[in-house]
Amino acid sequence: MNQREKEEYLREYSVLKSQGKPFFPYAVAKDGLMGCLVVAIIMALSIVLGAELGPKANAATTTYTPRPEWYFFFLFELLRVIKPPNFVGLATIGVPTIAMILLFLLPFYDRGPERHPLRRPVATTAGIFVICAMAYLTYLGANAGAPTENTIPAPALVVAQGKAAVSEFYLGRSVVAQSGCEACHLIGTNGNNGPGPELTKIGDRLPAQGIARTLVNPTQPMPSYGGSGGLPPKQFSAVVAFLSDLK
Repeated sequence: MNQREKEEYLREYSVLKSQGKPFFPYAVAKDGLMGCLVVAIIMALSIVLGAELGPKANAATTTYTPRPEWYFFFLFELLRVIKPPNFVGLATIGVPTIAMILLFLLPFYDRGPERHPLRRPVATTAGIFVICAMAYLTYLGANAGAPTENTIPAPALVVAQGKAAVSEFYLGRSVVAQSGCEACHLIGTNGNNGPGPELTKIGDRLPAQGIARTLVNPTQPMPSYGGSGGLPPKQFSAVVAFLSDLK
């Protein structure tokens, strides 16, 4: 912006400012009235419709699927994308904090007088990118599967063995997910990479008999899945078959 454009802008700004109204009390009164209206509507809806209450919390369940409120879905999905434990703080605190700081400091580092979106390509592009990214992450977070979900498909070798082998594979996959194995083991893209070893290709390292012995007599702190206090025989066999097919 040259000196002539700056002087023209200041003259136009002074004319518009002289024709306007002060922020207090006009804008404050409008904002206060709208705030009271929103609170009144929320109170009326809560009295008429009531609050949505779910079942009592059960710390022993393994089927509960945690979900945040819809306006936190983008942050929920961001936490799912950034999986390394060392970057959890960056996903939950760092990224939102940096974004809020940049938004707060916007009047200080953006001193340009232009306000038309087409004349501000950098700001417009950044704004559209942030909106689209948040919308996409919100969509993914809303449609994210349960933490115990495992998406490994049946290998071709299992499919070639027939429907019975495929059914056993998927039963074993479901039992492994519901038994909490993915809390300590990484299986494909699901689970945690530790403290237990990765099980993505455990079938290449251990035969079925070795996997069964490990499930019955595991190394602490892994619990035993065999015997009277373990899995039923059908589910135990399915888990062994599932793990031995991971190659």
